[in-house]
Amino acid sequence: MSAENSVNDPATNVVATSPFLKTLVLQIRGQDAYGVYRNWSDELLLKPFIVPKKKKREISVEGEVDAVTQARIMSFFRAIAARIEQETGLISQVVVDLSHEGFGWALVFSGRLLLTVKTLRDAHRFGFESLEQLAEEGEKFVAKGLDLATRFREVSKL
Repeated sequence: MSAENSVNDPATNVVATSPFLKTLVLQIRGQDAYGVYRNWSDELLLKPFIVPKKKKREISVEGEVDAVTQARIMSFFRAIAARIEQETGLISQVVVDLSHEGFGWALVFSGRLLLTVKTLRDAHRFGFESLEQLAEEGEKFVAKGLDLATRFREVSKL
């Protein structure tokens, strides 16, 4: 067994211990209508979310944000909504509005309650330094959304 596919691979441990990353993987697999990702490992599915600073600098912000990047952004915020839904039982929805220049908003809401707001800038370069940072950022959004959902539960039911 090589070091890359070892059972003790740190990437495998990060995915296994992070509820957010597990949910993100489920969101990606749920969008796979043709079964392309059926045999892919969780780490391979999450690899496009890892964009180091050096690579970000190489990505041009000219032109439209490609469909793959838009799908990645949507999956990230859908995973946040799904985690909030799992914890609270409140149905959560996601809206992502991007201009052709890569600027916009990502909103997660339940009823009339806005749970998460993220201003997107240079969406062409959407990504994180590592799986750990991806999990950490996702869990931050989930924690903030859970806090609002529990404090203002009656608003989310409107």
